[in-house]
Amino acid sequence: MLTILGFAMIATFLVLIMMKKMSPIAALVLIPALFCVAVGQGAKLGDYVIDGVGNLAPTAAMLMFAIVYFGVMIDVGLFDPIVRGILRFCKADPMRIVVGTAVLAAIVSLDGDGSTTFMITVSAMYPLYKRLKMSLVVMTGVAATANGVMNTLPWGGPTARAATALKLDAGDIFVPMIPALGVGLLAVILLAVVLGRRERKRLGFLTLDEAMVQEPETVLVGAGEAADGSDRTRKTSGGTGTGADAEPAAAAHGDADDDEGFKGLDPNRATLRPKLYWFNAGLTVALLTAMIMELMPIPVLFLLGAALALTVNFPHMPDQRARIAAHADNVLNVSGMVFAAAVFTGVLSGTGMVEHMADWLVGAIPDGMGPHMAIITGILSIPLTYFMSNDGFYFGVVPVLAEAGAAHGVSPLEIARASLVGQPLHMSSPLVPAVYVLVGMAKVEFGDHTRFTVKWAALTSLVVLCAGLLFGII
Repeated sequence: MLTILGFAMIATFLVLIMMKKMSPIAALVLIPALFCVAVGQGAKLGDYVIDGVGNLAPTAAMLMFAIVYFGVMIDVGLFDPIVRGILRFCKADPMRIVVGTAVLAAIVSLDGDGSTTFMITVSAMYPLYKRLKMSLVVMTGVAATANGVMNTLPWGGPTARAATALKLDAGDIFVPMIPALGVGLLAVILLAVVLGRRERKRLGFLTLDEAMVQEPETVLVGAGEAADGSDRTRKTSGGTGTGADAEPAAAAHGDADDDEGFKGLDPNRATLRPKLYWFNAGLTVALLTAMIMELMPIPVLFLLGAALALTVNFPHMPDQRARIAAHADNVLNVSGMVFAAAVFTGVLSGTGMVEHMADWLVGAIPDGMGPHMAIITGILSIPLTYFMSNDGFYFGVVPVLAEAGAAHGVSPLEIARASLVGQPLHMSSPLVPAVYVLVGMAKVEFGDHTRFTVKWAALTSLVVLCAGLLFGII
């Protein structure tokens, strides 16, 4: 009976979220509470929730202060020179532009927020793609896939969810995965090279007028045109845009009137702190180094880093309050989700549903496959994280897989790491709000983006899985 109710609870949760009948936070709280009463254990609901909150508090703290820290770093201009350098590197070469898109998206993804990453990346790169008549689905596909690999950072969401669901330390999950994720990022850059060369072949050799090669701020803050209104010219040397790329390429073409509304990284914004640039860069490097070396728990590191960054960059209290308020939405949404998950995971574990569901799943898996539950989890994560939300997968499916794996001697850490490999594809899922920011700003149809991106993102996920197996991480 508990097995049926457990699967019914997960199915109800997934359906309501996917149909957008309830928000993830409301569903995480109300659905398990209802099922807890249905199994006759409503009196113990409070105990289950309190236990869950105690286990999840460190994860919530990490997410809160990581979002504040990287939000402040973007505010004060830490990433501005990187953006300018990438644009300067790109010039008018389609291959360089696509590679620059991947690198920029990966770097900005350090803040852990997909929407911010896509806003900055598209604002910087969209004018180049439009003026050179490059395929915009190449930009959205590369940006989404690069962000998907970087989305596995402990403060990005999936790793924190896996740690939350399995009651593990996020650092223990993430740090050993770094080599495999590094290979995944290299695969995205290689993909960018291949796609960029195809764009170069289709468009021919491109040049910029001399006046266009100037400080990239005109691109960062402009509406899609250079400040001087000069134009780029194209010397055709072959390539007609036929074949698989023809439809996306055609969709990418548009009028200059579409190049409006992009503000990006305003070089004159009041929050910039150029005199403190090297302090902020050093602080970020020290913070990431301490995290990798596990000198202190990750929540403590980001708590100290956020406090120090706010105090040094914004010594006046009104300015500090303004910066905190500016990032409050992201902080509340993410931390609220974590604490709401305490109800879901608490009920799932406390009522015994997980154990009964795991017993059923173990019985359904052939004995010869049991020891390979980590590989099975990695493979399943690719389609499941695309067709369901991260909340549904990590809070509803991963605990069951972990219990099934434990019966065959597979460590929960291996299951947690394997569950991350589907993230490159997940970032193009229709259930991810940030992807609508990406395609909306790039003026790309979601269907075009999906058709172009799914195959490349799935391939990147398989590369991460294979790398994890090769390095003995999974």
